[in-house]
Amino acid sequence: MISTISSKHFICITKNGTNPAYEGARIGARRIAEAAGHRLTSMFPAKPDDAEQQKALLREAFAARPDALLVAPVHPAALDAELAAFKEAKIPVVSFVSRSQKVAPDCFVTSDNRALARSIALHLFAALGDGGRIALIEGNPDSETSAPRTEGFLAAVAATPGIEVVATRIGYYQREPAARAMTGILDSAGDLDGVLVANDFMALGVIDVLRAAGSRARVVSVNAMPEAIAALKSGDLLATSAFDAMKIACAATMAALRLTDGEAVPRNIELPVEIVTAENCTSWDKGYEERPLPSWEDVVIA
Repeated sequence: MISTISSKHFICITKNGTNPAYEGARIGARRIAEAAGHRLTSMFPAKPDDAEQQKALLREAFAARPDALLVAPVHPAALDAELAAFKEAKIPVVSFVSRSQKVAPDCFVTSDNRALARSIALHLFAALGDGGRIALIEGNPDSETSAPRTEGFLAAVAATPGIEVVATRIGYYQREPAARAMTGILDSAGDLDGVLVANDFMALGVIDVLRAAGSRARVVSVNAMPEAIAALKSGDLLATSAFDAMKIACAATMAALRLTDGEAVPRNIELPVEIVTAENCTSWDKGYEERPLPSWEDVVIA
């Protein structure tokens, strides 16, 4: 019997094309769509995290009339008019990592940013033993993930005697800005015992600066992207918390598939917090094309 099921078209818009974690998100979304026999187009601003460029991409996507939109908005409010157009046209919208504060998506996929930051910070403090001087490298202030990660870091500091935060800088979730921030910290505060970094991409820039300065400060971060796993294995990174953008985007795509079939999906899907170290990183020690795809049951707990 010949199937009459027609192929669907999904569009996935991420915040930038520089952060490898978002490359993982695009790969995961495409792999899930293609495994189901459908097509996915990826888009991202040429200028990282640029709201005006992402708005233009949303207008372009809307003109294409996809079956569903997957989007990680760069700003909590700047894209509302464009997102509202999708809602009014009854095109399902699934947001991941971040979302609009007013135009609610049909489903939002994330992880507990405060909890994962607190957990990875406590992992660092346990390794330091008797306390120490640390610095924080924060993410992009416009991102929904940034403030709760800082809150989680500071909650761990408050719970751990002997930890002194000597500097806090913004790295905008990008490698080069984070490297510049780390250089400024070393110039003003001197050497450190540890650094809390809000994502892996920034951590790579931080590590570059620390090693060039001869510092042995221990670094922890967030994402569990392949480059971070390599840094774990080399000893440059102590640990990362698995805010796994590929798995998050996979879940978002599976939700979009269900929405286009008229099925109900949870309003919010929250992936569990996992600390990844050199000792337990085997399942993450693969490129995004090789990592196993999750099932719906893996990401949705009844």
